[in-house]
Amino acid sequence: MKKIIVAIIAMIAMPLCGAVEAACNADVVITKADNIYAVHGDGTVTDLETGLMWQQCSLGQSGSACTGTALSYTWKAALEEAQAANVGAGSFGYTDWRLPSVAELQTLNEKACYSPAINITAFPATVSNAYWSGSPYVLDAVMAWIIHFNLGTEHVSQKGNAFNVRLVRGGQ
Repeated sequence: MKKIIVAIIAMIAMPLCGAVEAACNADVVITKADNIYAVHGDGTVTDLETGLMWQQCSLGQSGSACTGTALSYTWKAALEEAQAANVGAGSFGYTDWRLPSVAELQTLNEKACYSPAINITAFPATVSNAYWSGSPYVLDAVMAWIIHFNLGTEHVSQKGNAFNVRLVRGGQ
């Protein structure tokens, strides 16, 4: 009971403090350990299991600690941001950034942790919010898939809603 109360207090207090620290269940095996990520020190991270290269920070954040505010975008605006990341020399020297598929985005989900459900060593300051995937919902053209990194769950949402974005390259 004490652990539950502490977890609830931590979840309530988290939005009030600046530091992001995932709460992890000691009874669940970590699925996304630090050693599966190569943090390149240039704003990119490679997942050594999937081969995907991710932007370390959510769009709107920068630096090795991902400072600043993670911005929210509609689905259309998120697709446009991915295109903009590829203009000229591109972001971080690459010109093939895109929104991840829902399956790719789900590979970042750390099942042992929540608030956020992601490896915060590799992806510091990730907000416990929904992130757009590039996967439209085939049953309804106004919807697309999201991953909510509070608990790592996937849902569909209207494309006009605003959510966070982390870009990826490689794979497909």
